[in-house]
Amino acid sequence: MTRSAWIVVLAAALSVSLALGIRQTFGLFLLPLGAEHGITATAFGLSVAIHNLLWGIGQPITGAMADKYGAGRVALAGAGFYAAGLLLIAAYPSALTLFLGIGILTGIGVACAGSGTVLSAVARAVPPEQRGNALGLASAGGSFGQAAMVPLAMSGIGAYGTQIALVMLASTLVLALFIAPKLEWRRGTPLGAAPVGLSGLPDLARRTLANKGFALLTTGFFACGFQLAFLTAHLPAHLSLCGLPASLGATTLMLVGLFNIPGSWLCGRLANTVQPEKALGVIYLIRTVAIALFASTVPTEWGAMVFASVMGFVWLGTIPLTSAAIARRFGVADLGALYGLCFFSHQVGGFLGAGVGAVLVDVNGNYDAFWPVMVLVGLAAVAVNWAVRAPARVATA
Repeated sequence: MTRSAWIVVLAAALSVSLALGIRQTFGLFLLPLGAEHGITATAFGLSVAIHNLLWGIGQPITGAMADKYGAGRVALAGAGFYAAGLLLIAAYPSALTLFLGIGILTGIGVACAGSGTVLSAVARAVPPEQRGNALGLASAGGSFGQAAMVPLAMSGIGAYGTQIALVMLASTLVLALFIAPKLEWRRGTPLGAAPVGLSGLPDLARRTLANKGFALLTTGFFACGFQLAFLTAHLPAHLSLCGLPASLGATTLMLVGLFNIPGSWLCGRLANTVQPEKALGVIYLIRTVAIALFASTVPTEWGAMVFASVMGFVWLGTIPLTSAAIARRFGVADLGALYGLCFFSHQVGGFLGAGVGAVLVDVNGNYDAFWPVMVLVGLAAVAVNWAVRAPARVATA
């Protein structure tokens, strides 16, 4: 890759580190916000659920804007929304500000600055034969943020409380001022065809969803959001309810981030050599088997850490594979918008995973009834992705 392409990959990794790393800490705040400010698990879980849903609704829009005007500008605006959401809760902690801050503002922020927007810039910066590797490197680099933000949030909560911890997380978003201009500040000459932009998004959605392979890929992505949103929001609380140390929740989230680094890189490499949909089916199968084993055994500290390590290895590997699968079918001119359309299904799953889990723990006091549903959804995703046929002709533009 050229020097300019490496700069885009690095900037994308840093943007993903901030956007996904911060939201990875949300589950650490569930019990402390209840203890400090009386915010219920249902209010917290529904706020995270709205965050996921709004992220999904906004992703096609922000992706189309990045395709048209440059991912860097969109990502910088997203960092502003993100910081505003965190600071609102820090200043006025309540169920209402949680809904506005996490549910709406950070939902918009991660849609602008997260992987769905910035990875489209990576795909446009490299030639097709290096695309999978570059997407994997950017996703793997973004995992450093997941590993780094968790101890930052945990130390802030333990030493100063939830409000200062939220301010600490918001302050890291200042880095976006230096990252975004290096990402893709302006779109250059369109590759193959001009991007459709917002006005052409409805027609683009109709045409691409009529493609059976893309429709199946989108359907399978539901399971990814369903499983991961539940674990991000509720795994620390589940471990505490099982009588395990509160610090174990932070440890598991850190392990997810650390093991996701080699996992995302490997999945990006696989996108260059195998049909991405088949690899996605394998990822969903590994996740589902791990979930089934974890749910069917008595939770222990070592068992939780092994589970987090396995899940971490395949945590965000779906992102470079899904991006590569879309690029093979339709090229990269509208990759941000197309990934956003596919990602909407992911976030509907995230909405249900985070929201239903929150209601369930308030009603039953535990998550026992949810684990079998996680397994069934995962198995359905395996079947759907393995049913996808490779495109007759691989797009190059």
